[in-house]
Amino acid sequence: MNPIAEFQKVSEEIFVSKACELADVSSKQALSAYRALVLPKRATVGSAGYDFTLPFDISLKPGEWLTIPTGIRVRIDDGWVLLIVPRSGLGARYRFQLNNSTGVIDSDYYHTDNEGHIMVPMINDNREGKTLELKAGTAFAQGVFVPCGIAVEDEVKAVRTGGFGSTSR
Repeated sequence: MNPIAEFQKVSEEIFVSKACELADVSSKQALSAYRALVLPKRATVGSAGYDFTLPFDISLKPGEWLTIPTGIRVRIDDGWVLLIVPRSGLGARYRFQLNNSTGVIDSDYYHTDNEGHIMVPMINDNREGKTLELKAGTAFAQGVFVPCGIAVEDEVKAVRTGGFGSTSR
């Protein structure tokens, strides 16, 4: 297999800012989480997905959701995209899933104002009343690299500046 991407941490400043805003943690907790971040990795040689882990503990009641700032960015070669999907075990037991179904990380997201910070909106969508409690370091989502192409008549010249819907503004 040919390497087509490289995972990196976003800057401490970007992570701490988003963690405090989105996850309701203190700057001290966010800084500690940043220092403990691990880059996504595959579990086995045959694994397609790179596991993303939680930077801090979470607790979600049924119907609650949280956008998780992963602290991770990825440089991806042109012609490839990273798809973010839930881990199957948590999905099966809790209906813990992406709130927007599948995350799409385009190759040009790396160069955005937020350093290409991958943030994953997850929801506890179970119907049995189970509260989901997960510890920091738990693998909660996975990223799969897939090739992508463009149409022959494609003439796009626009440049991305952000994420979460920025290309349709």
